Amino acid sequence: MSATTPAHTHAGSHPNTRLRVLIVDDEEFNRLRLRDLLEAQSDVDVVGEAADGVEAVERIRALRPDLVFLDIRMPGLSGLDVVRQIGPESMPATVFATAYDQHAVEAFRLAALDFLVKPFDDDRFAETLQRARRLVALNDLATMRARLLDVLGTTAEPPVETPGPAGGYLERIAVEEQGTIRPIAVADIDYILASGPYAELVVAGRRHLVRESMQSLEDRLDPRRFLRIHRSVIVRLDRVEGLRRGAGGDGEVLLKGGGRLRVSRTRREALERWLGLGGQPR
Repeated sequence: MSATTPAHTHAGSHPNTRLRVLIVDDEEFNRLRLRDLLEAQSDVDVVGEAADGVEAVERIRALRPDLVFLDIRMPGLSGLDVVRQIGPESMPATVFATAYDQHAVEAFRLAALDFLVKPFDDDRFAETLQRARRLVALNDLATMRARLLDVLGTTAEPPVETPGPAGGYLERIAVEEQGTIRPIAVADIDYILASGPYAELVVAGRRHLVRESMQSLEDRLDPRRFLRIHRSVIVRLDRVEGLRRGAGGDGEVLLKGGGRLRVSRTRREALERWLGLGGQPR
C-alpha cells in the first residue's frame, strides 16, 4: 500500500511510538470492522474516522496520522482524489481498500502498493498491517512516493457504485477462501443468511462467508431478483417454490429442489405480493 509519510510529521517515524491510524470508508459497517481489528492491536491507536473523501482530507490534515486505511470507491471524492488533494509527498502511509476490481488490484500489485480487497479475512488484514508497520518504521518515503505517483498516473478513476439502476446492482460478490479471492456470480446465489458480522452466500449447497451486512447486501441486490424475507434471510426469488403460512403470521418459504427458509410476519406480505397472492383471503 502506499506508505508515504513525512519523517518530521508522523509519530510512526520513531520506532518506539504507537501507530496512529485513521479509518476512511463510506460504509459504517466497514469502519466498525476495521476499528475492531485495529483496537485489538496493543500498539495501535485509532485516532479518527471519516465517512467520505472531503472529511478524509480534513482529518488527515488535522490529525496527521501515521497510517490511513482508505476506501477507494466513495461518493464525492474517491480515495485517489483524497491522495491528489493531500499530495503524495504529504500522504501518511496508506492502505487502499477496494471491492473486487481486477484492473485496480493489478495496478496496485504492479506498483507494490498494499491493498485490501473487500471482503477480507483476519489473516489478510494481519499481513497488511504488519507490512504497514514495517514501512512506517523504515520510513522509506522516496520509494513509497514514487509508487503512489505511479498508481495515480496509471489507474483510471473507478466509478462510484450506487444502488439502483443508475449505478447498477451487484452482479458479483468477492469471497476470499484460503488466501484466494474469487467472485461469486449473484445469479448463482440461492439465498443469503446472516451469521453475526458476516453473511453466508449459499450456492448449490455450499456456503461462502463474506464480511457484509444484510442491509448492505439488500440495498445493492436487484429487488426484482432478491427479497429479504427475514432480518437474517435474503432469498433469490426464482428459487421460491411456494409459501407455507404458519401460526402467528410467520411462515416458511419452500425452495425448489427442497429446503425451507423462515419468513417473518412483517416480510410475508411482500412475498405474497410477488407470488400473486396479495388479493387472496388469508
